[in-house]
Amino acid sequence: MFRTPLGRFRIVAFLEGISFLLLGFTMVLKYQYAMPRPNFVVGLAHGVLFVAYVFLLIRVTVIYEWSSRKFVLAFLASLLPFGTFVADKNLFRK
Repeated sequence: MFRTPLGRFRIVAFLEGISFLLLGFTMVLKYQYAMPRPNFVVGLAHGVLFVAYVFLLIRVTVIYEWSSRKFVLAFLASLLPFGTFVADKNLFRK
């Protein structure tokens, strides 16, 4: 799975999706229980993974000649909770 650009992209997409969900959990810790440290750590990881996701999305779009529609859908998936998981099933495996 790590051998192809698409495989690397799918792994980063999965990790980005996990970090997005964890960020929601750590927001509760930050504002409800006054624990900002977990939110900082997860937020930093999420930011790095999001940037990697976008760069790898551009790379995969060029290499596999994805349509602009598929590119936009994959980008929008990164902005929605559970979006990268749905996109992996419907967009990235084809």
